[in-house]
Amino acid sequence: MKAAMRAKDAARLSAIRLLLAAIKQREVDERIELDDAAVLGVIDKMIKQRRESITQFEKASRTDLADAEKAEIKVLSAYLPAQMGDAELAQAVSAAIAESGASGVKDMGKVMALLRPRLAGKADMGKVSALVKTKLAG
Repeated sequence: MKAAMRAKDAARLSAIRLLLAAIKQREVDERIELDDAAVLGVIDKMIKQRRESITQFEKASRTDLADAEKAEIKVLSAYLPAQMGDAELAQAVSAAIAESGASGVKDMGKVMALLRPRLAGKADMGKVSALVKTKLAG
């Protein structure tokens, strides 16, 4: 935050302040101190919200607002661990399916319950969900 202030990078500073406010808000609401996994969850949620906003702004032909949201995603993404590759992701999904003993799409909840804490911040959970669904269906 201090580096962004010194560099007079208003967009980066704004995104960092939003992130810190969201973390503080969650800590106050739940009366707990967030651990690293919970902070990653907050960042992930904020990125998801920005992606939804971008879609809406682009539908309304508001590229200026969409560009601002994209810049915030770029700043927030820097605080996430490196994203898993497709091969790693497929391997993690296969391992979770084997571990849970899932046999069909009806067992998708069990598999996702195992994967969610392991992959938080490392992969897009929408993509993970789609992969689990295709593996269980096929």
